[in-house]
Amino acid sequence: METLQNMLDWGGTKKDITFLAISGIALLASILKGSFFPIDPAWVAIILCGIPIVLEAVIGLVTAFDIKADVLVSLALIASIIIGEDFAAGEVAFIMQLGALLEDLTVAKARAGIEKLVHLTPRTARILSGEGETILPAEQVQVGDLLRVLPGETIPVDGVIRAGETSINQAVMTGESMPVDKGVGDEVSSGTVNQFGSFDMEATRVGEDSSIQRMIRLVQSADAQKAKIVGLADRWATWIVVIALTAAALTWLISGEIIRAVTILVVFCPCALVLATPTAIMAAIGNATKHGFLVREGDALERLATVQKIAFDKTGTLTFGTPKVVAIQSVLPAVSNDALYYYAACAETWSEHPLGKAIVSGFKTQFGNATLSSTGFQMLPGQGVCATVQGKQILAGNLRLLQEHHLPLPQEMQLAAQGYINNGCTVTYVAVDGQAAGFLALSDTLRPTAVQTIGQIKKLGADPVLLTGDHENAARYIAQQLGILEVYPNCLPEEKLQHIEDYAQAGKPVCMIGDGINDAPALKKAQVGIAMGGIGSDIAVDAADIALVNDDIKQLPHLLSLSKRMMRTIKTNLTLSMTLNFVAIILAITGILNPVVGALVHNAGSVVVIFNSAWLLKWRKKAG
Repeated sequence: METLQNMLDWGGTKKDITFLAISGIALLASILKGSFFPIDPAWVAIILCGIPIVLEAVIGLVTAFDIKADVLVSLALIASIIIGEDFAAGEVAFIMQLGALLEDLTVAKARAGIEKLVHLTPRTARILSGEGETILPAEQVQVGDLLRVLPGETIPVDGVIRAGETSINQAVMTGESMPVDKGVGDEVSSGTVNQFGSFDMEATRVGEDSSIQRMIRLVQSADAQKAKIVGLADRWATWIVVIALTAAALTWLISGEIIRAVTILVVFCPCALVLATPTAIMAAIGNATKHGFLVREGDALERLATVQKIAFDKTGTLTFGTPKVVAIQSVLPAVSNDALYYYAACAETWSEHPLGKAIVSGFKTQFGNATLSSTGFQMLPGQGVCATVQGKQILAGNLRLLQEHHLPLPQEMQLAAQGYINNGCTVTYVAVDGQAAGFLALSDTLRPTAVQTIGQIKKLGADPVLLTGDHENAARYIAQQLGILEVYPNCLPEEKLQHIEDYAQAGKPVCMIGDGINDAPALKKAQVGIAMGGIGSDIAVDAADIALVNDDIKQLPHLLSLSKRMMRTIKTNLTLSMTLNFVAIILAITGILNPVVGALVHNAGSVVVIFNSAWLLKWRKKAG
């Protein structure tokens, strides 16, 4: 999948890695310097790593009086150079740029999800007038225009069907796994696909008011409003700078030794603070990758550790997203259940409808690759199919199909069918030789690990929520099987977005998990968005912070646990590094450390941080 390949693009960081490599070699040469090096090689690290830090600090102070960690680093660099401690200056600059590089590697580049949404917008429309059909750009359609949509075409604007019957694939808007039958008076949305019959429609919402354009705006606004986590070193930078300058000035005044003051500035540099978070994040991302997750945003795991609600789309996430035959019931003594299944499968052999394909596939799976044949096949848009099987006239489709042929349903058949409908199934009715013979119930099926996954998520302290575009019966039936108490059916993209905003305003950040285009705004808006990377649309993957490559949701509890473990590791890193820094500062004030030794001792904290973070690479929560 091209989208997943784009996740791994490092962009401009190759140049940064080269500069760091050269600087590292220069620092080693500085340690070994002699007559072979007339100029201290540490200046290479100062120029390549130090100058960018100083420039960024100056620009931030001058343009916005923005005090960040690089202000103190710049002061330490300049002071070290003034007193001739070139190695200390180069070493501090190198460590700080190493931390910045690690942060850059965890930040994803700009994505093309919104562009792909724009490409879904139909370019042309077929306008009907007294002069016949005219094909015009879709943006020229006016409210009230009469349009014709042919099979396979994308509906250009929102409107109401005025003539014809068809089935519409509404996955782009609702995520529903099966097409919806539409007839005169029914509303249709732009961006959805007409599957079978042609129809005429009256435009009701056009241009920027159409459904697909509203979704594009939702994705854009959700992305713009998502807050980014600020690095700990930058959050504390002002206090660090004030305390460091005060300590350095007092030490100089009291001792009269400027070298002590410079040493204090060097050991006060927040190298370990800068490394504490990105090293842990990089290690955690490596762990997540081994378990089938591609983390696309550097701070995604940091945000994931704070979520209280896990919102699931139903179709394709908790379920496989494809209908299967779950029950066959005949009401005619002369027609067995197997015979009814056979008649329906033969009649649907040439059908392109997902329900028809599911019936044929299910029959072949159950009875082997049996020969299925029919004659006189006829597709009846919005109703079903008609065909002749072994000399018998077979009808297979929805209730409207039997009503159009004036075939009454026995009460027994109505009650049985309604029971399956109440459990979220879709029913295909079958008639044989002008008599209602029975029905097949089809349903989307749960992923085998879904129940266990939801149970583990609850144990981790997060509440599962179901946000789905499917109708209420199907949503509540699935939720009941999984033990999910909060259910929101019939959700359009803007409604999913609203539910996530409501939770966020209530102080309950949400992780959204979905796979469809209709999930893109919610994936963007949520505290963390996780997309199904295998079956999910490219737009959903582009909108998400994390992609689940193999679509196996059983690894979600591990990811949640990993995010919390990562945050504990970060806090441990900070504690260790700050403790070592505190000791180094006391030694610097008393004059025991000079700038070079101070920098080495101080940066021992950075080494401790890196090794502690490395344990995350192989971490896995113990069972039980």
